[in-house]
Amino acid sequence: MKGYANTNGIKLHYLDYGGNGPTLLLAHGLTANAHSFEGLVAALDGSMRVIAVDLRGRGLSDKPASGYSLEDHARDLLGLLDELGLYEVVVAGHSYGGALAYVLAAEYPERITACIAIDAPAAPDPGILDQIQPVLDRLEVTFPSMEAYLEHVQSMPWFDGKWNDQLDVFYRTDVQQLPDGSVRSRARPAAIRQSITGLLDVDLAALVASIAVPTLLIRAIEPLLPGAPLLFPKEEAESALESLRDGRLIEIKGHHYDVVLGRAATETAAAIRGFVAAG
Repeated sequence: MKGYANTNGIKLHYLDYGGNGPTLLLAHGLTANAHSFEGLVAALDGSMRVIAVDLRGRGLSDKPASGYSLEDHARDLLGLLDELGLYEVVVAGHSYGGALAYVLAAEYPERITACIAIDAPAAPDPGILDQIQPVLDRLEVTFPSMEAYLEHVQSMPWFDGKWNDQLDVFYRTDVQQLPDGSVRSRARPAAIRQSITGLLDVDLAALVASIAVPTLLIRAIEPLLPGAPLLFPKEEAESALESLRDGRLIEIKGHHYDVVLGRAATETAAAIRGFVAAG
């Protein structure tokens, strides 16, 4: 079921997949949307109530000109929980969404029973804006058709031989179709740039060290491309784990997208279930 919540001065789009047990609130990556968890949700198979959101500036949520700090995003999600009548949840985030999960767990422990960061750096590289410039450039591109867009993303080397129905759903919802049949990303480049600036304004390592609730770090151990750096290097993950009061680290064989949308999503789901059940 999809819905909209009026929260923190905006309209936030969310997907409520239902399910039994504790509520799992999912926050997606930097330029993604709620459907980026399709593989993970399928693998969880109703074992938890799952709610995934389109962060502001992405997907079907409002796209205001400003308000893209991690604290702004956190207040958006807290307002969503209030509107849904949910006081306590498990929060999980992938990549940029993991940083948001860290903020919620550190600053609002009364609302968060456990925190799960999926391949989410605890000390972002200050050069990240330059590193993702190709991604920002793609957000500006208008493709002549949905078919042309899907052909483009399917050609990315990290999806070679790994395309599946969940990826198809995610990328179809990633774009809006214009009246002439062309498509372009729903994410706003200005929102992404502001989100990165807001991320770098926070001492994330110190924030992680202040988290008191049980926290699970999930690290993808395969690079997107042979020889490419990992988004969450082993040394950084072990340092974050050591700083946590109640932390666990699980490494999963797969790359950054595999762990939520690919074959490795089954392992991610098993790790989450085991972590939540252990309390």
